[in-house]
Amino acid sequence: METCIINSPLGFTKITGDKDGICSVIVLNSEEKVTDIIPEVLEDCVFQLNEYFEGNRKQFNLTLNPQGTDFQKRVWVQLEQIPYGKTISYLDLSKQLGDVKAIRAVANANGKNPLWIITPCHRVIGSDGSLTGYAGGLHRKKWLLEHESPYKQQSLF
Repeated sequence: METCIINSPLGFTKITGDKDGICSVIVLNSEEKVTDIIPEVLEDCVFQLNEYFEGNRKQFNLTLNPQGTDFQKRVWVQLEQIPYGKTISYLDLSKQLGDVKAIRAVANANGKNPLWIITPCHRVIGSDGSLTGYAGGLHRKKWLLEHESPYKQQSLF
């Protein structure tokens, strides 16, 4: 398994993967040493993430290999269907998966998503439009949704 650390506008980010695909992209809450030489199997992921942050990429084209239960993987695949710049509620996501009663399990799987940004769990919000929980912190979720918004406006604060 190869690993690298990059710096992003939202903090240091750890990427892991191998010849079978990218296993995780995790934003860290601490300062880390940025990797000098990116392992070859991670180069495309780093390149595409940089394009995303520059505003030049709306969809990722990577081989993914996240580890999780079958149910978690079903949720993560469904997350990948949420278009750039759009959001969906946890309730609607549960309905798409065929079980409205599974909303808590869907929210839990969403929170365990190991592929930050690439599998866009930040695009899932509460039914009332609230940001609700986010493993990377609500300030990052807000930033990501504003970054993807087609309606750019100047911050008042």
